[in-house]
Amino acid sequence: MHAKRDFLRIPDLSAEELLDLLEDAREMKAGINTDRPLTGKTLAMIFAKSSTRTRVSFEVGTRQLGGDALFLSSRDIQLGRGEPIRDMARVLSRMVHGIMIRTFAQADVEELARYATVPVINGLTDLRHPCQILADLLTMQEAFGTLEGKVVAWIGDGNNMANSWIEAAGLLGFELRLACPEGYEPDHGIFETNAARTRIVITPDPDEAAAGAHVVTTDVWASMGQESEQELRKVAFSGYVVDDDLMARAAPDAIVLHCLPAHRGEEITESVLEGPQSRVFDEAENRLHAQKALLAFLMS
Repeated sequence: MHAKRDFLRIPDLSAEELLDLLEDAREMKAGINTDRPLTGKTLAMIFAKSSTRTRVSFEVGTRQLGGDALFLSSRDIQLGRGEPIRDMARVLSRMVHGIMIRTFAQADVEELARYATVPVINGLTDLRHPCQILADLLTMQEAFGTLEGKVVAWIGDGNNMANSWIEAAGLLGFELRLACPEGYEPDHGIFETNAARTRIVITPDPDEAAAGAHVVTTDVWASMGQESEQELRKVAFSGYVVDDDLMARAAPDAIVLHCLPAHRGEEITESVLEGPQSRVFDEAENRLHAQKALLAFLMS
């Protein structure tokens, strides 16, 4: 009996496992690998935060691998009425073969994993968004053939995406530059741990971050749960727009990523999002392929 594996953050995989997983995702996308390793298995999907790409990619991916997926919003299950996470973890573990959760607190995902006897996947928390990073790395590989020697520029909020980019850079060793307004930097502990492993810099200057970068990536200025800060953030982030001028500073073959949904005209302009350097919709599709590889790795 193998010990169960969880995927709560990027470093839950080794560098070798991560690269193997991306290779599996490419084979699944190309139709080379059509195995159905989840036949007879069920994934429970818990959503405390709404979703388009996470829900569709996990549900479709599980079915394409031969399994079934259960959608459980916190309104539909006892978690929404105060059932302890540890109780739910133990009950679900007796009925399903894996659990994906998309919620607010990282601590809740960690508690779920601690008490569950089946693999637990972090579908997003306020601190981390590791599944999105798998898709982003896959998109980078498709564009450049390799991640080695590449420079990634993050423009905007030091949010869960920025934190997971930092962990990916620390694991795989590529250079990462984050341009964030003062007071909106990424998690200090995550930064410190990974900055010791590779070149990761935080700057208030988007031009500095984007100079010669191969990947320019961003996210909305106010994430779910931060709607009340929208106006305040509009002021703080006014200079942090991925536009044609910023892209002119990046490498000539640079690509643009955005995890979506995008606010056109805020963090990214229409001309860049719909332009020739955008890989945003490839990236969205790659959620499906990356997550299928992850599900096969954890649950088969």
